[in-house]
Amino acid sequence: MAEEVSFQADYRKARVRPSPNFGERRDGISPDTVILHYTGMATAKGAEDWLCDTRSQVSSHYLVYEDGATVQMVPEKARAWHAGKSYWQGETDLNSRSVGIEIVNPGHDFGYTDFPDAQIDAVIDLCRDIMARWSIPVERVLAHSDIAPSRKIDPGEKFPWRRLGEAGVAFFVEPSTCEGGEVLSPGDEGEAVAQFQRDLACVGYGISVTGTYDAETGIVTKAFQRRFRPAKVDGMADAATMETLRWVIQKLR
Repeated sequence: MAEEVSFQADYRKARVRPSPNFGERRDGISPDTVILHYTGMATAKGAEDWLCDTRSQVSSHYLVYEDGATVQMVPEKARAWHAGKSYWQGETDLNSRSVGIEIVNPGHDFGYTDFPDAQIDAVIDLCRDIMARWSIPVERVLAHSDIAPSRKIDPGEKFPWRRLGEAGVAFFVEPSTCEGGEVLSPGDEGEAVAQFQRDLACVGYGISVTGTYDAETGIVTKAFQRRFRPAKVDGMADAATMETLRWVIQKLR
């Protein structure tokens, strides 16, 4: 286990509280991704203490409180332990190539709440600072649920991606509101399902193209909905979900 070391904050507005839970980035990789989480714990203090506890084996580079106060726990040049088993656009070990930001929120298990304006303002400012330092593009600002959809649902459907998109620190597409049309759901098979799976993979999600709307497809669909079409997170590929997915691909290209 790495020893706790003192360091100066990379982000000048942050208070430093070093966590012992970190290591070296694999193969000298520099950060090219920002991953956003919520803490999902009953209290903010409990979350900060846990991220700095050797027993937890977890950490993050930053923690942002509801009032916007920001704590840095791991230097950006180091590998924090926040992403876990992960995948995005063919890459694994997202810990080695990302900066992790934990955002204080009780999460779905403890009374999921809206994110206060002051907190989101601070997240935007922090993201802008990190992205400028490491030349990270907006499409590489991701949700924890994007890179680990079978395990994680944070920062969840209430997270205001629109605000981050308008501020130029996240990739945002206006979600479709269309109704009717074809719906793909569990058990469906065929080329339409395979194309939907290919489209999710094109965005970056880890999904097998089987042509069968299996459990994995439903899970990844929920992750996509939380991130891009949060009005209804049900794992069904309705017309609005599929149209939003097409728009995301078009904008990425």
